[in-house]
Amino acid sequence: MARGWESKSIESQQQAADDRTAARAPVTDLEQQMHALELSRTRIHAEIAASSNPRFRALKQRALDHLDTQVAALQAGILKH
Repeated sequence: MARGWESKSIESQQQAADDRTAARAPVTDLEQQMHALELSRTRIHAEIAASSNPRFRALKQRALDHLDTQVAALQAGILKH
């Protein structure tokens, strides 16, 4: 008898998990790109802050500028639609 109750509990938990998964909005490719760019920007900011080498900082600043350009291009694409 205990086994029957246990399987019902597991079944209801699995159903609840499936319901939560189905309720989530699908992530678009654009959202994934924006998220990746934001993560890269955060990492580069941290590298710039931790560095004392001016050449390395300049290199990372150029990379950050490039990422900012990509973010702006994606946002412009969003605004066009």
